[in-house]
Amino acid sequence: MSITTNTDPREKRPSRNEVFAVTLGAAVEFFDFSAYATFAVLIGNAFFPSHSPVISLLLSVAVFGIGFIVRPLGAIFIGSYADRAGRKPAMFLTMILMALGTGGMAFLPSYQSIGLAAPVLLVIVRMIQGLAWGGEAGPATTYILESAPAGKRAFYASWQIVAQGMAGIAAGLIGYLLTRTLTPSQLADWGWRIPFIFGLTILPVAIYIRRNLHDTLENKAEAVKKNTRYLLTDVFTQHRGLIISGIFMLSGSTITQYFLIYMTTYAMNDLHFSSGIAMSSTILIGICVVLFSLAGGWMADRYGRKITIIAPRIILLILFMPGLEIITTYRNEYVFFAVIVLFSALQCISGSGVLVTLCENFPKSIRSTGFSIAYAFGITLFGGTAQFVFSWIIKATGNPVSPGYYLIAANLVCILSAALLKAKAPRTAMLTLNT
Repeated sequence: MSITTNTDPREKRPSRNEVFAVTLGAAVEFFDFSAYATFAVLIGNAFFPSHSPVISLLLSVAVFGIGFIVRPLGAIFIGSYADRAGRKPAMFLTMILMALGTGGMAFLPSYQSIGLAAPVLLVIVRMIQGLAWGGEAGPATTYILESAPAGKRAFYASWQIVAQGMAGIAAGLIGYLLTRTLTPSQLADWGWRIPFIFGLTILPVAIYIRRNLHDTLENKAEAVKKNTRYLLTDVFTQHRGLIISGIFMLSGSTITQYFLIYMTTYAMNDLHFSSGIAMSSTILIGICVVLFSLAGGWMADRYGRKITIIAPRIILLILFMPGLEIITTYRNEYVFFAVIVLFSALQCISGSGVLVTLCENFPKSIRSTGFSIAYAFGITLFGGTAQFVFSWIIKATGNPVSPGYYLIAANLVCILSAALLKAKAPRTAMLTLNT
C-alpha cells in the first residue's frame, strides 16, 4: 500500500520575493483606504466645509463609501482579466490605477482653492481607487492561494489580510507622528496629505517587483479564448448560490473590520480622546490584524474552516454590547485599547477562514472572477456603507453604544451563511490510498 499526495507538479511554489510583492502591493492599496478613514475628519473639513462638524464628517465618509461603489466593476473586468490573461498582468494593472488615485489624494486642491470642483474631483479619485481595489483582491488572493504548499492554503491566504494590517499600522504610525509634530492648523491645512504622498513613493517599488512574478494560471492559450461574457455567464449560472452565500458571509466580517477602522473617528468624536490616542488605536488594530490573521490562517488549516469562522463570531456576539458599554462608561484609554484588542483578535481569526473558504470553493478556471465578484459586492454593500451607518446611528440615537446592535445583526448573518456554506477541503492536502 502506498500513500500519494494529490498535488500538481506544475504548480510553482512562491519565492519569498513573490509573496512579498503580492503582499506589498495589497498593503499599499489598502493603505490609502486606511489613511482616508484615519483622516476622515480633516478630509471632510478640507473638501466639505460646513458649520456643522457632523455634516462634514458624514459627507466625508459618504465619499469614502463611493470608492466602494465601483469595486464590483473592478472585480468584473479585472477579475475576469486575471482568469483570461493571468494573475500577474491583472495585479500589475491595479497598481497603475492605484498610483493615479493616490496621486490625486496627495495633490488635489481643497474646496478653499477651487470651490465645488474639489469635492467633484475627490469623488473621481475615490472611484479610481475603488476600481483598483475591486480588481486587486481577487487576483492577489487567488495567486497566493494557488501557490500555497499542501495543507497551508489558509495560512498563505491570510497574508492578504496581513497586508491590510500592515497598511493600518503604517497609516496609524504616520498619523500619530503627524499629530505629535504638526500644529492642529498645519495638520488640517496640508498635514493630512503626507500619508498619501508616502503611499505614492512606495507604489513604484511594488509595481517593479510585481513585473517579475511567475504566474499561477496554467494553459493561458486556452484561458484567453474565454471572454468576459463567457466567464460571467459561467459564474452567475453555475455558482450563483456560492456568490450569494459569500456576500452574506462577508457581512459580519466586513462590518466588524470597518468598525475597527472607524475606531479612530469614534475615539475622537464620540469618546473625546486626544488625536494621539485615537491614532494609537489604529496602530494597535493593525498589529492585531497581522498577528491574529496569521493565527486564524494556521487554525483554519489545522482545525477546519467552519469552526475557525463561527466560534470567534459567537464570542463576538456575546461581547459587543458589554465591550462598548465599558468603553463609553469608563472612557479610559487603557480600557479602550483592551476592548479593541479583544474585538480585533476574534475578528481576524475568523476573517482568515472566511477568505480562504470563499476563494477555494470556486473552480480554478473562474476563481479570480468568482471570488472578485463575491468579495467586491460584499465589501461594497457592507463595508462601503459601514462608516456612514455608524455615524448616522450614533447621531440619530445619541448613544455611542448603538452601533453594537448593527454589529450583532451582521455577525448573525455571517454565522448562518458560514454554517450553510460547504467548506471545501484543499485539493493539495487530499491523500489517496492505493492498494
